[in-house]
Amino acid sequence: MKVFNIKNINRIFFAGALSIFVMACERDVTDLGTPNYPANPEVFIDGFSGGLNYAAFGGSVPTAFQVDNKETYNSSAASMRFEVPDANDPRGAYAGGTFFTGSGRNLSSFNVLTFWAKASKSATIDIVGFGNDLGVNKSTVSISGLAVNTNWKKYYIPIPDPSKLTAERGMFFYSEGPEEGKGYTFWIDEVRFENLGTIAHTKYYILDGKTETKEAEINEKIQITGLKTSANLPNGVDQTVDASVAYFTFSSSNEEIATVNELGEVTIKSPGEATITAKVGETPASGALTIKPAGSTPGPTSPAPVPGKPAIDVISLYSNAYTNVPVDTWNTRWQFSTAEEFFIKVQNDDVIRYKNLNFVGIEFASNTINATSMTHFHLDIWTPDEVTAAKAFKVLLVDFGPNNSFGGGDDSSHELTFKAPLITSGNWVGIDVPLTAFSGLTRRGNLAQLVLSGDFPNVYIDNVYFYKSGGGGPTAPTTAAPVPIYPATNVISIFSDQYTNVAGINLNPNWGQATKVTEISIQNNKTLKYEGLNYQGIEFGSNQNVSSFQFLHLDFWTANSTELRIFLISPGPVETPFTLTVPTTGWNSIDIPLTAFSPVKLNEVFQIKMEGNGDIYLDNILFRK
Repeated sequence: MKVFNIKNINRIFFAGALSIFVMACERDVTDLGTPNYPANPEVFIDGFSGGLNYAAFGGSVPTAFQVDNKETYNSSAASMRFEVPDANDPRGAYAGGTFFTGSGRNLSSFNVLTFWAKASKSATIDIVGFGNDLGVNKSTVSISGLAVNTNWKKYYIPIPDPSKLTAERGMFFYSEGPEEGKGYTFWIDEVRFENLGTIAHTKYYILDGKTETKEAEINEKIQITGLKTSANLPNGVDQTVDASVAYFTFSSSNEEIATVNELGEVTIKSPGEATITAKVGETPASGALTIKPAGSTPGPTSPAPVPGKPAIDVISLYSNAYTNVPVDTWNTRWQFSTAEEFFIKVQNDDVIRYKNLNFVGIEFASNTINATSMTHFHLDIWTPDEVTAAKAFKVLLVDFGPNNSFGGGDDSSHELTFKAPLITSGNWVGIDVPLTAFSGLTRRGNLAQLVLSGDFPNVYIDNVYFYKSGGGGPTAPTTAAPVPIYPATNVISIFSDQYTNVAGINLNPNWGQATKVTEISIQNNKTLKYEGLNYQGIEFGSNQNVSSFQFLHLDFWTANSTELRIFLISPGPVETPFTLTVPTTGWNSIDIPLTAFSPVKLNEVFQIKMEGNGDIYLDNILFRK
């Protein structure tokens, strides 16, 4: 089964991937009236248009995009060049990013985004479009599978409803992975919004234009999908694009039976029949969803057993018994998955219900889990479905490896299969297995995905966690932090045995703190210990220009901290915090994008500060490219 594949899963989770960006303080415009935004149609014409910025997507090659002055359309001054990496490239798994503006543009007088493109070979770009603005991305429009070749060709992305684009910030985005394991180069030039009278016969679709009927239970929620627009282009070809929900207005034929909100989410209110339709402006969209009542599916009447593991020995994803770590989503809605999830209560206990389950992705890639010190995985499940000897329930764990992103050649995974007599119908069943049973899971330091699948379409789950057997665990690290492997030429080191540190570092300046600072040795490796932290600073011998670097890296270990933040500081002082997840379950290696510390001046960083509580162990504090 495919867990995640760049070429087959549209990478449309961009908002999460770009949450590293921190915006400056914004004015409260509640009482300022409607602002007038400029109607600038140019995105990239021989260079960046005014106010245009670029940001690479998480997990992509950060330097994939460059301005090219040699290969251009019609001998223009410059084009945009994109270098798609080979498979297993350690820099990143794909090329992807967005071009956005700091303030909005009024694009309501244009009906199409146009650009010229060519490539070093015939290829199919995964996705291109506009509307990714580092925020809610409410106006996205995109083409999936854009065919390019070695000749320059003009492309068109029709705008479903230009009246919605009065303050748009997302000018252009793209994402492309290697094809058959090989990278290549493509160029894009003359990117602009236009108003063309030759864009004609615009049509709109929900559910890909199909009329569907679905049986649904009371309180069930259904998402309207398959939102598309098609238009006839100047070359006579009909172009279909994927459009975001913001362009559509939805309605229900009977709101006592089913309601639908502005996000296209249908809620079943009572038994009966209702039909959901949509329009763009005043033009009806093809496609409709008819809701009919369904019989109720049996569910558990009592909660799952309450776990008894000490909290200090547990990393919990979902349980009322513990504090849960962040989970990006309990349903990734990968291609071909039919699973629907519902968050319900059973005697006031929180439970997740999956309906129509064939497989479901559960992802925590934004905050990967270091389970190297854990020994077991636990999950409670309940199913009303018939259990036979041939039916199975499967659990797959996926680790993204040291590069902490999909691809790069360091991922690992393993799937376990569970059958009767362990699996029974109508009872809570505890799946409790040693992590060593996941033999193909060669690493557990960057767990990012859990995939559930099998032959039971109705499954309830609770108490999803990793735990450590055999006691309360150590209060201090017994092994040294992982050895960093970054080239010295790409590093400015503040504290690390592996590199030459910046001259004149003061690890314990007198800022009036209560923290006790010592430098200890763990396996002959120097480690910084903060005992009884309230706050603590590190002063550099001179201001450091890290504007060409991408990450602040550090390794930290704590068994008792409940709050921990790290700050970068530039003169002023200008300082911005980043919150670290504590306590840890071993050494936690983290790479924090320097963009997360905006508006700190990265060309003159001169201090680091930590705030929080507990005893903290630190190593390999460095800036890296």
